[in-house]
Amino acid sequence: MFDTLSDRLAATFKNLRGKGRLSEADIDATAREIRIALLEADVALPVVRAFIKQVKERASGLEVSQALNPAQQVIKIVNEELVGILGGETRRLRFSKQPPTVIMLAGLQGAGKTTLAGKLGHWLKSQGHAPLLVACDLQRPNAVTQLSVVAERAGVAVFAPEAGNGVGDPVKVAKDSIEFAKSKQYDVVVVDTAGRLGVDEELMRQAADIRDAVSPDEILFVVDAMIGQDAVNTAEAFRDGVGFDGVVLSKLDGDARGGAALSIAHVTGKQIMFASNGEKLDEFDTFHPDRMASRILGMGDMLSLIEKAEQTFSQAEAQKMAEKLAKGPKEFTLDDFLSQMEQVRKMGSISKLLGMLPGMGQIKDQIANLDERDVDRTAAIIKSMTPAERQDPTILNGSRRVRVAKGSGTEVSAVKSLVERFFEARKMMSRMAQGGGMPGMPGMPGMGGGNKKKKQVKQAKGKQRSGNPMKRKADEAAEAARRAEQADNPFGAAAAPEAQNFELPDEFKKFMG
Repeated sequence: MFDTLSDRLAATFKNLRGKGRLSEADIDATAREIRIALLEADVALPVVRAFIKQVKERASGLEVSQALNPAQQVIKIVNEELVGILGGETRRLRFSKQPPTVIMLAGLQGAGKTTLAGKLGHWLKSQGHAPLLVACDLQRPNAVTQLSVVAERAGVAVFAPEAGNGVGDPVKVAKDSIEFAKSKQYDVVVVDTAGRLGVDEELMRQAADIRDAVSPDEILFVVDAMIGQDAVNTAEAFRDGVGFDGVVLSKLDGDARGGAALSIAHVTGKQIMFASNGEKLDEFDTFHPDRMASRILGMGDMLSLIEKAEQTFSQAEAQKMAEKLAKGPKEFTLDDFLSQMEQVRKMGSISKLLGMLPGMGQIKDQIANLDERDVDRTAAIIKSMTPAERQDPTILNGSRRVRVAKGSGTEVSAVKSLVERFFEARKMMSRMAQGGGMPGMPGMPGMGGGNKKKKQVKQAKGKQRSGNPMKRKADEAAEAARRAEQADNPFGAAAAPEAQNFELPDEFKKFMG
């Protein structure tokens, strides 16, 4: 979504690096490049003006001029201002003290409200709630059927007393759903309404009537992140016509330029609360302005990656694996490797996970071309092995590799490559588990031993010369006297008495002439 903007900003900041001091011309040139980058990303003009004004004011002040690294300070300012226009702090759902909590979804036709209702229901269920989806979109053909299918996939209940397709009263359905939720102990009601255009007065009035009938705790405006600045105009029209409390961005995984995401919170004064970034039900999460700003600037999103890992990996399993590795590399088998790989796969798309790592923007083309099926091929190779071969891959001779290759539908070279990579990975993981650290990282605490030879050589060097000229002259005179004594006595001054009384054995005297 933000690739173009990220590339432009990265190029801009690259020009600043290495400068010990930033002049007014440098700041103006940087501000101009950032302005162009934002406009190219389809960010609304008022937002761009406000953003550039803030960046220039802060960059021209003491904050940058007295900084040890002015370039990094400018990046910090841009990051903080990006967080500001994206909404500042993370906005959470407000739950009613007296259940059920009512959430009303509204937005344009085709924005993805019905699919998003299923995603929100799935997310609420994972948070320990009992959600009920309500089909109040009785205008669009098969909208009720679609919501029922999505609800079934999400594993949540649906209230759909009307068939829809232009028949039924959505206001009555919404009102009845509250009583139904109370009787069945559902603590959250998600009301899916009909899509509308910003100028559709009849449907806007219908949305206002549903709002008045159910008194929602949250009205979420669903915006297609791919429609650019027009999303801002529509959001303003809807805010004035019906009102809303927060924004949900759908289709954030598209190839649009992202202007809507950077504009809508600033223009409407309503924060983005959730973001949907894929087709799957679990590709939906809380929107964090600080993490999104970090991703735009190519600094990754480690917190989201850690959260995904915590949700996927069992703490007990992780502890068990760590203990296994600490015992020695041979304890880690291909079965363990397969288990770990399947756990990572549960976290989602490998390319999206890699995109959350800092600095990955530099190789985004390679990440985009990553073949997700490689993981499936690796799993197929391991599953084609016998339990004994998985336990001890060293027994995989030529004939066994041929059998495994045929069983997994791959080449023998792929089997050989997998085994070799497994041995290397096992060594590294075992070394890390035992506190040896990463190979090739000497001298770091907890990261393996340093180069002891170099250290010994350094310690073996002579005394450093004094910076005091008088003391240095005295030291040189003392050293010269010591060398003169050694010239007269090859055993050194300290050893002179012993050397003078030293007697060679009789058998050696004949060699001394």
